[in-house]
Amino acid sequence: MERAAKKGAVEELNGLFKTTGVAIVAHYSGLTVAQMQKLRMQMKQAGASVKVAKNRLAKIALEGTDVVAIGPLLKGPTVIATSNDPVAAPKVAIEFAKANEKFVILGGSMGKTVLNVDGVKALASLPSLDELRGKIVGLLVAPATKLAQLSNAPAAKLARVIQAHASKGEAA
Repeated sequence: MERAAKKGAVEELNGLFKTTGVAIVAHYSGLTVAQMQKLRMQMKQAGASVKVAKNRLAKIALEGTDVVAIGPLLKGPTVIATSNDPVAAPKVAIEFAKANEKFVILGGSMGKTVLNVDGVKALASLPSLDELRGKIVGLLVAPATKLAQLSNAPAAKLARVIQAHASKGEAA
C-alpha cells in the first residue's frame, strides 16, 4: 500500500471513529467470503457497517477519538463493526457469532466506555432505538385512548338503560 493510500485510509477510519456511537471488535479468521458478505449485508440492514483494516492503520486512526479504548483489541485478523445506534452493531454481531463459531467478539467501546464481551452482549439485549421510540409513542397515546373510552362509556351505558326500559315497556 502506498503512503498516500495509507494516509487516505487513516483519514477515512478516523472520520468513521469520530462519528460512530459504538465500535465492536471481533476476530473473523476462518470465515468464508460468503459468510463475510452475509455479515456485511446484515449490518447494513441494521444501519451499521463493517470494516476490515490493517491494525496499525486503525490504531493510528483511533487517536483523538472517543473509541480509542479499542486499540489494545486490534491484534490478529480483526473486523470493526460500527453504528450510530448503540444497539445495532452489537445486536447483529452477537447474532452472527451465535451462528458462526469462527466469528469471535473481543470487545468494543461505546463512546469512552470500554466494553468487554459481556458488555457487548448486554448492549445487544437492549431494545433498538426504533423500538424505544415506538414504546414512547404508545405510552403517550395510551392516556388519550383511555380518556376517549371513558368519555364514550357513560353515553353507551345511558343508551343501554334507555333501550332496556323501552324493551320493558313494549313487553308490558
